[in-house]
Amino acid sequence: MPSASLKRYAWLSIAAALATILLKGLAWWLTGSVGLLSDALESFVNLAGAMMALAMLSLAAMPADENHAHGHGKAEYFSSAFEGFLILIAAILIGYAAIGRLLNPQPLEAVGIGLAVSVVASIINLATSRILMGVGKKYKSITLEADAHHLLTDVWTSAGVIIGVGLVWLTGWLWLDPVIALLVALNIVWTGWQLLQRSAAGLMDVSISAEDLKAIESVLDSYRRQGLDFHALRTRQAGTRAFVSLHVLVPGAWTVQQGHDWSERIEASIRQALPYVHLTTHLEPIEDPLSLMDQDLDRPSD
Repeated sequence: MPSASLKRYAWLSIAAALATILLKGLAWWLTGSVGLLSDALESFVNLAGAMMALAMLSLAAMPADENHAHGHGKAEYFSSAFEGFLILIAAILIGYAAIGRLLNPQPLEAVGIGLAVSVVASIINLATSRILMGVGKKYKSITLEADAHHLLTDVWTSAGVIIGVGLVWLTGWLWLDPVIALLVALNIVWTGWQLLQRSAAGLMDVSISAEDLKAIESVLDSYRRQGLDFHALRTRQAGTRAFVSLHVLVPGAWTVQQGHDWSERIEASIRQALPYVHLTTHLEPIEDPLSLMDQDLDRPSD
């Protein structure tokens, strides 16, 4: 699915964020719980992340041009990194509010209604996260996967807050409310750190997954049994697309047309296994020792 088509899922995330901001804000206003306030603050981060996702998916959908011959797919990693950064900022704000409430405990009000409203908001986030995660994994969109992970974290956060606020309501232990908010902050720090790590890996041209590499090797093995050979297999992931290059070693006595025809068959077989791959092949004679000198990224000087 093109990035342009994925944008509608970013709009879904924006709509969910707006709905949960209103609901969780209402829950905090009704109860005065700093735990529910922390939950509401994270929904603002969800909104900012969803808007960034929409912007980056729009950029990633732009066609290749003279200055970006490989397209704009890496723009998705900026969205993921931005969302990871926002999560860390949210954790700091939540921690600040929680410490203030821990030093100055305050009773909660209208807890039953507030928790009911928060549960509705969590259900919205859970449904949205499942949709985004499925689409993101299917079409290898790190932007949608990051957004889904963030929303799913929000769901678990909300569950913890709801249970905690409920316990405060039942036991009267006011200190439990800010302690839960601090635990929420620590949990989302971990999520933010993971998103930042994955974004950095993508910007550093990380290889495609081990599962996809195994699929390529399976295709190449089928052609090795027909007398061909391969080396210098290099891959990198760029948003929803992957780039693969390899050298195809064929009998030196073949004509250029023969070598070209076999290269086309090999490329077609790999694309059948991995439809989102952009593939580049380089023909070399299998008998020439020089063909084995360029397996590394930089060929040794003579």
